[in-house]
Amino acid sequence: MTTLIDHYPSRQPRPDVLDRLDPVLHDPRGTATPGPLGPEQLAAFERDGFLVIEGAFSDGEMDAAMTELGDLSHDAALRARPETIIEPENDEVRSVFAVHQLSEVFADMAADPRIADVARQILASEVYVHQSRVNLKPAMYGREFFWHSDFETWHTEDGMPAMRAVSVSVAMTDNTEFNGPLMLVPGSHRRYVVTVGETPADHHETSLRRQEVGVPDLDSLRALVDAGGIVAPKAQRGDAIVFGCNTMHASGVILSPHPRSNAFFVYNSMENAVVEPFSAPAPRPEHVATRTTITPVG
Repeated sequence: MTTLIDHYPSRQPRPDVLDRLDPVLHDPRGTATPGPLGPEQLAAFERDGFLVIEGAFSDGEMDAAMTELGDLSHDAALRARPETIIEPENDEVRSVFAVHQLSEVFADMAADPRIADVARQILASEVYVHQSRVNLKPAMYGREFFWHSDFETWHTEDGMPAMRAVSVSVAMTDNTEFNGPLMLVPGSHRRYVVTVGETPADHHETSLRRQEVGVPDLDSLRALVDAGGIVAPKAQRGDAIVFGCNTMHASGVILSPHPRSNAFFVYNSMENAVVEPFSAPAPRPEHVATRTTITPVG
């Protein structure tokens, strides 16, 4: 496995904030890899680091996805597998990973050109699914996801070399201020927060339930928020929130009697395949980060 120069060091003794070295749009004019986004949408993504695509999927498609999610979360055999993550303080299902490999419904969603073509357009290349999961956020019991940059984890623990990946979160339920919606810091994708601490062995076994290593220090987070603020898009079911791999984000505890469920797909450029982890004892398992079977979406 190839080892590259680490342009984004992290898990260090002291925090730091570095400039992003990679472009946000790998084909700013959108001519090399045409897609569904118009010039204003591309400009908004480049400026903010995220974009909401309203009505990407229909109510009927979300009904089918929620039915499939219910079947997956109540499958006793699947619950016992490592793909299923349980909430840290109760026995509710928190996430199911590699969902595009476990379910035809979510495999079709991951390959759907309404979102996959957005990733291709932003990254200006063919893409593969680096990671997929469904986050259930069960009503009243769904816990927080701490502030973090996904790229910091994918770089340090998976060996993703560059910021040439994009995430798509498909809202299967309405996102409101009461059910722990996704929160993002506009403009934060242009800065890289170096986090403090070493990566423990088998860190994914605890971090996927509650992440404490690889999260920003308070001063660095405050500086990002002071510069860009915090936005929590009130996405309706069927909307897709597209955000850059280095956009700082989090979600809070759910206090609604209704869940907040979403399907989450990470599209990585075929030209940005993972190498050895940059700051971890060993790579995370295949169901968390694709390494061995890298095939273009669709």
